Parts: sequence; structure tokens; C-alpha cells
Amino acid sequence: MSLRIDGKKISSDIKEELKEQVKQLKEEGVSVCLAVIQVGNDPASSVYVNNKKKACAYIGIESQAYELPEETTQEELLALIDRLNKDDHVNGILVQLPVPAHMDEKEIIQAISPAKDVDGFHPQSVGALSTGEPGFVSCTPAGIIQLLKRSGISIDGKDCVVVGRSNIVGKPMAMLLLRENGTVTICHSHTKNLKEVCQRADILVAAIGKPKFFDESYVKDGAVVIDVGIHRNAENKLCGDVDYDKVADKVSAITPVPGGVGPMTIAMLMNNCVEAALRMNNR
Repeated sequence: MSLRIDGKKISSDIKEELKEQVKQLKEEGVSVCLAVIQVGNDPASSVYVNNKKKACAYIGIESQAYELPEETTQEELLALIDRLNKDDHVNGILVQLPVPAHMDEKEIIQAISPAKDVDGFHPQSVGALSTGEPGFVSCTPAGIIQLLKRSGISIDGKDCVVVGRSNIVGKPMAMLLLRENGTVTICHSHTKNLKEVCQRADILVAAIGKPKFFDESYVKDGAVVIDVGIHRNAENKLCGDVDYDKVADKVSAITPVPGGVGPMTIAMLMNNCVEAALRMNNR
């Protein structure tokens, strides 16, 4: 029987640890504040933003919400980011993506100060990850590392295969696994013999955005499978990139969807906010 890696439980443990840390910092006169900017009213974005606000409230992090209308200009958004960059009370700045089509996402990400880039998307943060310097790490990959470590799964020396090369998950995931001494292969839409490469993996990270793409023929006996995908199937039920029912009995550990990787993303965002406050106060 495989280990079902419980992201809800592990994310809850992290939030409890952060809650205690924030309480301690408050007693020492240090507050933690996250500014969240949402442009337009995309329903999925609104759900994510509300979840972030709830997590902040639970942990004791102050959250400032900026809900801007769809027709906000890029100049107005950049002016707000500039003001928040200069505000010493604000430790983290997050612009909920996607932004409306008339805005340049890349320019907006680059406008956020790397010292407040709690999403870990700024080129300086990405560069710091690749060279081993201190910096913020994209929340989903950072959460996956915590899932593995807190489940007692060693990465050192393991064959790790990441399927997907996005800037938000695939690339930083590969870097983090490398940092933990994994031997890493990145696969993508041009990879030849994808199945054969996946079958070599001790740790397989599925992040390609195709529902139930990976069945038992892609995994070797005893592998660890991390499913980053999230979709709705024909019955409107959530599912991942991995066909859980077909794979679960063959592997040693697997993340479910929902309740696996998802809850970790917000937990690690909260962790980055606390980290930003510590750095700004030279802790």
C-alpha cells in the first residue's frame, strides 16, 4: 500500500509553525504585512486571493488588499507597486496572475522589488535560485520539497524526472531537486521516449497540464509521484495530471488531487512573507 502524501496536514503543520513565529515576532515589535493586488474580477483569481487573505488572518500576517478594476492602466498598477516597494511597513507584494490582456505581465513582475517578491517570480529571485544565493523560491516547487522532506523521502542521489518546463513550476522544481543532490531530467513536449524516461524516475513530478495523462505504464515500481496538475473531469470532479487510481498501488508514495500539492502553495507563500519580514529586520 503506497503512502498517500497528505498536503492538507503538512500545510497545516507549516501554518501552525508560522503562527507561533509571527506571534513571537509581534512580541519583539516586528509585524509581517502582505500586499495583494488583483486587477479585474476573474472568478478563479478571486478564490485564490480570498484563500491568501484567510491564511494571512489565521497566521497573524496583516494583509492589504488592492482590488483594481479591469480597466486600470498598466501605469496606474506600476505606480501602486512603486509605492508599496517604498513602504517599509509592507514586507511582501503579490500581483495575482493572470493580469488583463492589455498589461505586460513580465514588466509587472519585474517592477516588484526582489526584497518583497514573495511569489519568487522576479528574474533576480530566479537567478539567485540557480546560483545558490539567498532569495525567494516559487511557492509550488518549494512546497513540493517540503512535502518530500516532511514525508521522510530522501532526494539525495535519486533519479528525479520533472515533466513540464514552466517558469513557475518546472524550471524552479528542477533547480530545487538539484540543490538537494537529486539527479534531474526535465521533460517537455519535444522529449522523445517520454514514457521510457519517466520509467527511470525514483521521483516523478508531473506538471504538464493534461488530465490523467500519466497512467501506471509511466511509473516504475516503488517510485514517488508528485502530481502538480489540477483539472475538472467530465463529472466536474477535481483530478490531476496523474491517473491516481491506476498508479497508486504501484508506487511507494503519491500526492492526491485535491489535497496534495495545492494546499502547500499558500503555506509556502506565508513562509516567504515571514522570511521577507525577517530579512527586512536583519534577523
